[in-house]
Amino acid sequence: MRGHESSVFSISVHASGRYAITTSSDTAQLWDLDTFQRKRKLNILQSVGIQKVFFLPLSNTILSCFKDNSIFAWECDTLSCKYQLPAPPESSSVLYKVFAVTRDGRILAAGGKSNHLHLWCLEAKQLFRIIQMPTKVRAIRHLEFLPDSFDAGSNQVLGVLSQDGIMRFVNIQTCKLLFEIGSLDEGISSSVISPHGRYIASIMENGSLNIYSVQALTQEINKPPPPLVKVIEDLPKSKLNSGGLKMKVTSGRVQRPAKSRENKIQARILKQDLTGNFENKENEASDGLNKKRLQILLKGYGEYPTKYRMFIWRSLLQLPENHTAFSSLVDKGVHVAFLNLQKKYPIKSRKLLRVLQRTLSALAHWSAIFSDTPYLPLLAFPFVKLFQNNQLICFEVVATLIINWCQHWFEYFPNPPINILSLIENVLAFHDKELLQHFIDHDITSQLYAWPLLETVFSEVLTREEWLKLFDNVFSNHPSFLLMTVVAYNTCSRAPLLNCSLRDDFEYFFHHRNNLDISVVIREVYHLMDTTPTDIHPNDKLDAFVALTKGQYPVFNQYPKFIVDYQTQERERIRNDELDFLRERQMVEDMQAEVDQQRVEDEAWYQKQELLRKAEETRREMLLQEEEKMAQQRQRLASVKRELRAKEMHLQDATRRRFLKLQQDQREMELRRLNDEIERKVHMRDQEIATTAKDLEMRHLELESQKRLYEKNLIRNQEAVAKEMREDSDTYRRKVDLEEHMFHKLIEAGQTQNQKTQKWEEAKEKDFHLKSEKKASALSDASRKWFLEKELDDALEHAEHPYNTVSLNQRRVQWDTMEQDLMERVRNLRQRLTAQARNRCRTPHLLAT
Repeated sequence: MRGHESSVFSISVHASGRYAITTSSDTAQLWDLDTFQRKRKLNILQSVGIQKVFFLPLSNTILSCFKDNSIFAWECDTLSCKYQLPAPPESSSVLYKVFAVTRDGRILAAGGKSNHLHLWCLEAKQLFRIIQMPTKVRAIRHLEFLPDSFDAGSNQVLGVLSQDGIMRFVNIQTCKLLFEIGSLDEGISSSVISPHGRYIASIMENGSLNIYSVQALTQEINKPPPPLVKVIEDLPKSKLNSGGLKMKVTSGRVQRPAKSRENKIQARILKQDLTGNFENKENEASDGLNKKRLQILLKGYGEYPTKYRMFIWRSLLQLPENHTAFSSLVDKGVHVAFLNLQKKYPIKSRKLLRVLQRTLSALAHWSAIFSDTPYLPLLAFPFVKLFQNNQLICFEVVATLIINWCQHWFEYFPNPPINILSLIENVLAFHDKELLQHFIDHDITSQLYAWPLLETVFSEVLTREEWLKLFDNVFSNHPSFLLMTVVAYNTCSRAPLLNCSLRDDFEYFFHHRNNLDISVVIREVYHLMDTTPTDIHPNDKLDAFVALTKGQYPVFNQYPKFIVDYQTQERERIRNDELDFLRERQMVEDMQAEVDQQRVEDEAWYQKQELLRKAEETRREMLLQEEEKMAQQRQRLASVKRELRAKEMHLQDATRRRFLKLQQDQREMELRRLNDEIERKVHMRDQEIATTAKDLEMRHLELESQKRLYEKNLIRNQEAVAKEMREDSDTYRRKVDLEEHMFHKLIEAGQTQNQKTQKWEEAKEKDFHLKSEKKASALSDASRKWFLEKELDDALEHAEHPYNTVSLNQRRVQWDTMEQDLMERVRNLRQRLTAQARNRCRTPHLLAT
């Protein structure tokens, strides 16, 4: 399920559980939870940003809220835009950060960095209300509606968590603050409400998890509706016609009272106090609750409904809720007697300790005796724990308990109420003499088996539910009911008590929980209330219930004032003496502390000097070691430098050799190039010489062919001459007589022929010599022409490459040398050819000769 580039801060699931929307700052994605595949993706501009995208409850509508306060509604199936909410007025502009929707999906609450709340009607698509929170609220961090089982989803109570860590619950219709949770000392980080609205789970800033009961937080929300039937008391028959009073009674459905004290509807029974023959007002509690009917209900069920218990208690005790008077007591601060309460009564919860300290301080400021009552924290603690979120109710419940159920407790102050304990002992002696005798035999007095139960109001021996059940009955009956409960607790526990023989066992029994059914104890109490004789019944010794007065609390002075004043004075004197002693002890301790401090400082100075000396020696040793290390390092450095210098020299030598080798390679390469050039030119010269030699051979062949031709002609001539000679010889034979003459003529003819042949050879030799000279001249001319062309090409090449190694003059000298060599060879060849020609020309003459 990937696709978000930034962190996901919101997940909303459809009511069917099939679809889910995940939201990050840049995009929102719709997922199918059956296949875990993404169906759609909402992309927006980065400058706009998404605040939240979520499903409306019980609908297929998706609500998207952006950082520019624009809110759009989309259809889940088609993702088509259904509507857009208009922009809020500029006068109350709030940058929306958090949102909440009622269970029926009709009202949208939006808030942000302001103390204003905007309420939108999604049906009418308009802003219908702006709620301004208290000035302490500067920013809203979380919004959530409080569900109610009887409002059909149109939630009326909105929880607002602000920046100060306090979550305030307000009625969006009456705009009244109903209750709040959290405090400045123990702030709330985040909070969530259960689906049925019974509990609130909050993560506190200190890391703890608190679970609040909504029923205990406020009775106004859970207040039952007033009765539909109004009762009108008729006048006596003798006066029915005298008054002529007529009243019109209308019935019908009565609206539930608003959830605030100012708008609370009072439902009372209408009475006309004309004859005084009506019910006793003592049986009528406030808010129309009849005490006798409650007692009947209590006897039938054994306890009051948990949902309405606090409301019933407040009605039974007729609490006046004197806010001003209580505030004046609280404003006096923590009483001196309870400044160190946590030392004597350590409590884990800091909040509970503060509430207990404030309640006890208010009681001490109300009456001076409570500042010296040692068991007052034990007496008040269960009520403080029960009403810790409403300190006014807690104070008034404890005060009412002290005035009515703690009557005559302070007459023997500072000792336990001996008179009250005597009443309990008389009742116990009447109903269970064996148990009382067992107590007497083991020296167990009423201060052990009765007083621990009274001073802790049974909170140590009962569980929370048992204690609440017991006090449902205590608050519904005469104050003597509490004393009878002590007797009933003992008589119902007679079996284990009769088995106890040690004092420690008895003390443990009356200070710890025991295996005892509280319902049995309560039934026993009612039995004792009915069967106890009048002369020993506490009912006659205790006054009837008296509620606290409205406006101001009554004066409580039912205690020996002189003893309390004396004790107060003595405690004040002791406190002053203790303060003086503490001051003197503090001075002595300060002086001793100064002496100790001076001694410690001196010892510290000496130790510091010793440490400095040791440190100096250590530093010197370290310095010597460092110098040795430095010398060694210098030696190593010098050797390293030498090695580096040697390496550097080797490198320079290698570099020099490499450079020289490079130069040598370049010279050798140049020489090879020149050798190649010379070889190429020598090859060209050899080719030219070979060509010339071939030409000379051709010429020689031509000469040979001419020679053969000449020889053939010569042989032909010789044959002709021989023929002539034979003819002459024949003629000579014929002419015998002319032999000598013919012989002389033949000799002359032979000489003449030799001269002709010699002249022919000389001419032919001259002709051959001329032709050879012409050929050598032509060859020399061709060589010069080739040399000139080569010189021209070299000149052009030198113009293009002026940095060639061999200069043009050197090449000219080389070519002059080559030309001279070539001419020498041509001359030698010419001489050899001439000699050969001469030798060949001499051969016919010799042969002829």
